[in-house]
Amino acid sequence: MGSFVRITVLIWADILTNYALFVMTPYLTNVWSLNITHAAAIVNVFSGVATIMPIGMAFHVNAFMGDYWMLLLSSLAYSFGLSLLAMSTPPILSNAAGNCGAYKPDCIGDAQMVLFYTALAFLAIGISGHITSLDAFLKQQDSKEPMPWQAAGGFIVILLAIVGFIAIQFIKTWSVLFGMPAICTVVATFLFTTGSCSYKRSGPHPQGSPLTTIFRVFVASASIFFVIAYQMIIRCLKHIVSVSTFLHLTEFLESIMTSPMCPSKATIVVQTQNQEQKEQNRWRHCSSEEMEDTKNFICMIPMWINFIMCGVVISIGNTYFLEQANDMNRKLGKLKVPLPIFKFFYELVKDHFKRLYVKVTKKVIPERYVPTFGMIVAMLFSILCCIKAAEVETRRLDVIRMHGFLDKPNEKIPMSMFWLLPQFLLLGAVEGIHGVIGAGTVGSVLSVYVVGKVSERGGRPNWFQDTLNKSRLDNYYWTLTVLSAINLILYVLVAWWYTCRDPSEDANKATKNEESIQP
Repeated sequence: MGSFVRITVLIWADILTNYALFVMTPYLTNVWSLNITHAAAIVNVFSGVATIMPIGMAFHVNAFMGDYWMLLLSSLAYSFGLSLLAMSTPPILSNAAGNCGAYKPDCIGDAQMVLFYTALAFLAIGISGHITSLDAFLKQQDSKEPMPWQAAGGFIVILLAIVGFIAIQFIKTWSVLFGMPAICTVVATFLFTTGSCSYKRSGPHPQGSPLTTIFRVFVASASIFFVIAYQMIIRCLKHIVSVSTFLHLTEFLESIMTSPMCPSKATIVVQTQNQEQKEQNRWRHCSSEEMEDTKNFICMIPMWINFIMCGVVISIGNTYFLEQANDMNRKLGKLKVPLPIFKFFYELVKDHFKRLYVKVTKKVIPERYVPTFGMIVAMLFSILCCIKAAEVETRRLDVIRMHGFLDKPNEKIPMSMFWLLPQFLLLGAVEGIHGVIGAGTVGSVLSVYVVGKVSERGGRPNWFQDTLNKSRLDNYYWTLTVLSAINLILYVLVAWWYTCRDPSEDANKATKNEESIQP
């Protein structure tokens, strides 16, 4: 078996885990009997943490571990996480004690909760580790891997995705639904380790992670600040104290400033040091290029803040949208369609829409504006998604009132769940172009809380009730529509400000500054 196939099988963990976690919200509402707001908060916090952690993971990969060890660690975390998740389902531990034999809220005890939350922690490590290193490590093997092995690896992944999707609709027990990905992940991890000696590896980057450079710039800048502050103190002391006292104070300050803990002669640009000296002083000195990169990083923060709102919209896909579908008619003719059908179409659009977008826009607009225009398109799609979701939810609530299901949350609503398909497709397009969703997913928990508190002012009912039938998700979706529209306007203004900056002018300024401060 080629190295490419051994690594490719790790994608099993990603595919099957995505399918299993996609139905996590219905699991928490049906088995744990949590209200939709609580269940959505758990899922969104977990998803947000799992998508934010790759930032820290990338730092460790570049600075210490390398892609192989990160991939091995995350695959083991996947195996532990999915195994604990399967064990946390009620009948397994409850049957051993003879207390419970069904998926009921009364069967959820402290043991199940500990296992469940521990499983989520391991799964977050697994997901973030694979996001960080799987593609990178796979590309390292491409150059020497024969084409038949690459084709075999791709075929195995596609075949598993199709078989897994078909099998899910016949699985009725939650322990098997979570246990099947656990078994496949353990097998995939074992196959991966069997080829450890044959992999082409790359170690940590000698200069560490880009984040390391940013930290170094801040440390060096702080050192200069201390030096300037020291000089100002000395000048002030000359005018306010006697000569003898001044000498004693300066001796004391000199002893502090010359100690190893206080770099008293830090500089920003050092061009004449050899490699050994640079390595010894890398936390006290930084080049003008590093200063410029750090400045650009700080300047990009306002742009990144605009991305959060898209993450808030994306987060409602596998929580509120899915819970709506769970209460609706899931039959297509005589066939009962499983909920992960939405995940299938979602991933299909996410994977292909970006390629189509780039191919089309490159022919219409200059290449440098393609990413900026892409974010505008993603934000427009998020607005359209919220509008469509609000309209469908209004229709669903009308059907509920018409059939008297307002106080009957367990009744299936006579309305096809495929009314929700357009909004899932729009969400897939948004994530395909957008990509950065971690902070927004966590922020969605705060948005639900704030919107709920505002909605109940003046004695009015909260828009988020214990059941979907009594909630007013349509109002929440309209609120997200307005917020997304405001966010789009702010993004256009920020993008316009960045576009108006002349790159050649900035480069000239940087060159002049470097020439002026060279020793």
